[in-house]
Amino acid sequence: MSSKKEKIEAPKIPAYLEPITLSDYELEDEQILTDGIFQDCEITNQTGYKVCFDRLRFTNTTFRGINLNKAEFTDVVFENCDLSNINLNESIFHRVIFHKCKLLGVDLSGSTLRNVVFDTCYADYAVLRFANAKLVKLMNSSFAKADFFSMNISSIIFEETNLDQTQFSQTKLGGIDLSSCDFESLGASLEDLQGCIISPMQAAVFASLFGLVVNRD
Repeated sequence: MSSKKEKIEAPKIPAYLEPITLSDYELEDEQILTDGIFQDCEITNQTGYKVCFDRLRFTNTTFRGINLNKAEFTDVVFENCDLSNINLNESIFHRVIFHKCKLLGVDLSGSTLRNVVFDTCYADYAVLRFANAKLVKLMNSSFAKADFFSMNISSIIFEETNLDQTQFSQTKLGGIDLSSCDFESLGASLEDLQGCIISPMQAAVFASLFGLVVNRD
């Protein structure tokens, strides 16, 4: 369920971080990167298994051809970054902020998200199927046509976010407040939507999902 009483923890990052360049790190399996900042750079064609990112900041960084299966991100901030179409499946995110990022088609399937904020992000077609999300906030963002199939969600906030044609099948939305979000259709069953909070204007959209006609006279 969504609970605005539970506070999302912010990343715990030192005030000063040493600059890190790509030449300093060619990713290896189970490598640990910590206490640094990647800024105004492009990270390309990196592959790693269980790589750990701890107390890091990524600013104006573009990721291309990245495959990081089961990575772990703890106390990390991504700002003005492009993570489109990269593979981060089955990864762990704890105290992570994505601010003004492009995440078009990013693969976060099977991932665990705790204390994560997506703020002013473009994440259409993002894949979060089978993800486990708790204390997560999506705000002022677009997740249109994203795949939230069979997610386990609790204490999650959707605020002023585009969810048009987003897939929620087999994801329980009871207690989840979608009333401030934009959508013309959702991929969800009546069972999925049981107890979901919507606005009066959205009622007609939900009715149309099940073949009902709203008489506006």
